[in-house]
Amino acid sequence: MPRRIRTTVAALAVVSATAALSATPAHADPVVPRHAVVVCQSASFYANYDSAGGPTGLKRTLAYGNKIGHTPGAHPVYNGWAASFDFGPNDWGYLRAECIGGYDSW
Repeated sequence: MPRRIRTTVAALAVVSATAALSATPAHADPVVPRHAVVVCQSASFYANYDSAGGPTGLKRTLAYGNKIGHTPGAHPVYNGWAASFDFGPNDWGYLRAECIGGYDSW
């Protein structure tokens, strides 16, 4: 292969690699939680869920009718503990999935 062709091929390879590295990385848009309410008389709201030990870091207890958010199929549920958004103080946590209901009621 002549020197000019090798140089051109090398330059094209560098340009292609630079373009690929500078491209914006793919990311998923966050899913806004669907409006729901707590349907249990009280529901413990935890900061985290540990797959080995269950929920950890009790934040507070939510009462019946508290406004929360959860989108089935988009937000995770681990062993019955659903990632949820508490619209009161605006923070994420975990509560029992069976305590979430009244979707789109408010």
